[in-house]
Amino acid sequence: MSDTDPLDRLAALDTNTLSDALDFLGLQGATFGIRPLWDCPKVVGRASTIQLGPKTDVRPTTHLISPVIDAVNTTDRVLVIAGGVDGISCWGDILANAAKYKQIRGSVIDGLSRDIEGSESIDYPVYGRGVTMISARNRVIQIDSGKPVQFAGVTVNEDDFVIADRCGTVFVSSVNIAEVLDLGERIAKRQELMVSAVRAGRSVAQVMHDKEFEAIFSK
Repeated sequence: MSDTDPLDRLAALDTNTLSDALDFLGLQGATFGIRPLWDCPKVVGRASTIQLGPKTDVRPTTHLISPVIDAVNTTDRVLVIAGGVDGISCWGDILANAAKYKQIRGSVIDGLSRDIEGSESIDYPVYGRGVTMISARNRVIQIDSGKPVQFAGVTVNEDDFVIADRCGTVFVSSVNIAEVLDLGERIAKRQELMVSAVRAGRSVAQVMHDKEFEAIFSK
């Protein structure tokens, strides 16, 4: 097992490799439909979970997500925002500027964002299902934070590891991170050898045969 910081090891991999590692281990964590909402960089960090839901009354309330941003006091956070409502934004440029100031690494949203140019202009990464101009105010509220959430079909806990890139978003629990990283690194090395083999002229049918993947588990 490596002594390197798990976040550094995670950052050296990609979502495809992590998804494969989770598959081999029979673990959930890979999601579908969560993509970068501008040409933003990969995000790697620890989850700060937020649960949203429809607003059901007219009483004034604290704006969604803002209490979580205010409470952040480390530089490893990724906001994991669940419960977005179809057609309604749950992220915007004021929140992005506040998150950037607190050195939050990015937001992944099971929902939509507005003001995406505002996030892009300050290089704040936002991943989600899409964009809209329709405001969350008086439509969507924050219900809870720091608790397990259902995000794109995956249960995500506070402090889970998060990686998001152009292919999607993957979550790994802190309980499983060492095992997943060890296998992910072996998969990445094996993939490099496979690419080298086909570039050297070896039959792709041979290189990609199922039996070849047994080598991933060899020491």
